[in-house]
Amino acid sequence: MRALTSLVGAMLEAWQEVRVHRMRVLLSLVGVAVAVCSLTTVVALGAIVQQSTQEQNERMSGRPATLNVSAYRTDGATPDAAATDAAWRSIVERYQVTYATRMLSTSQLVPFADGAIQVGTQAVDQPYGEMHRVQMAEGEWFTADDAAQLAPRLIVNEVFWHRMGDPPLESHPVVALGGQGVPGAASGISAGGVTAVVVGVTPSPNWESEPSMFMLADHLQAMHDATAGERGSAPVAFDPYGGGGQTQYEMWVPPELADQLTPLIERDLAAALGDGVEVSVNRQDWGTWEGDPLLVTKMVVIGIAVLVLLLGALGLVNIALVTVKQRVREIGIRRSFGATAGRVFFAVMMESVVATVVAGAAGVAVSIIVVQSPWLRDVIGQGMVSDFPPFPIDAAVIGLIAATVVGAIAGLLPALVAVRVKVIDAIRY
Repeated sequence: MRALTSLVGAMLEAWQEVRVHRMRVLLSLVGVAVAVCSLTTVVALGAIVQQSTQEQNERMSGRPATLNVSAYRTDGATPDAAATDAAWRSIVERYQVTYATRMLSTSQLVPFADGAIQVGTQAVDQPYGEMHRVQMAEGEWFTADDAAQLAPRLIVNEVFWHRMGDPPLESHPVVALGGQGVPGAASGISAGGVTAVVVGVTPSPNWESEPSMFMLADHLQAMHDATAGERGSAPVAFDPYGGGGQTQYEMWVPPELADQLTPLIERDLAAALGDGVEVSVNRQDWGTWEGDPLLVTKMVVIGIAVLVLLLGALGLVNIALVTVKQRVREIGIRRSFGATAGRVFFAVMMESVVATVVAGAAGVAVSIIVVQSPWLRDVIGQGMVSDFPPFPIDAAVIGLIAATVVGAIAGLLPALVAVRVKVIDAIRY
């Protein structure tokens, strides 16, 4: 209890001294506050940049842990598409995988006002949007009921939407896939082909200049079945290899189960497809990376912030030394009244510590305001971050700890000088 009382008393005494000499230490404390603000902001922005990097990778390769499944024949022939699809569905149900999708890259002839062009098309299942963090600029991602609709649903990029004339999605704009007519600028209606409804728009990066779109794999299958029927042949299982590429399969599973499920899926799928078929299951999401890809950048920026922090501490040391020289009479009188060397040492050091902690708290507060500002988040995120992390508590703690350490270092030398002051020195001054 006595130790706690002494500590509180020393801190209050140090705060009073800081207030008395505030003009002398103000400029040095500004430097410390700026350095702490920089250090805290770097740590906090690192979390946002890391989140942005993770989300961009998840849009390309899926969330951890995403298992990529593919099957191929050892003799070079094409595996049976219907059998592969059926085996895949069976495995998804057996292991109760909530998020699983087929993916097929193909193209569809789409008529625009300036002519019909082949539009890159990604045929997927409904869970793909959640698995790959698909962002929406307008409308919404496919719902679970969209596969039951007679007219195929489309999600197009902004380039596609602008070429349609930016029709409001509430008007249910349509396009004719494979049609040769010229669509109206507002509605997108054209003659011929399969009529599809646009239900959503994804943002297009500045570098993207060509239209593209998503559609459900079941709708693409139905379109091929309908085409086969029109040609007078019986509908057959959709052959992905005839559609411009091979169907890929993905499932999103808990990371802790990924290693356990990988050999089971390979075994079950290979058994279902029979001899001569090889099955490959692997991960390509960012969770498989080793180390921090932003470590070098973080270390460089943090190093600069630490350098600024040390420069602020150097200025504070100079001011504190001058202050101690001017307080020789005061310190000598304290010693004459029984103040121990330890008490004088602790009091002088605490002045620097209290001052830098106050400056550090101000720097952390400014950092929080800056990092949480919508403007900065837009600049850092570039519209590609969906889940901004909250301001990291560890960043604030690091800032306050750094301020405390700087205060202790800055107060060490002046405190040693103060301890050397004797009672006789007070008489000389």
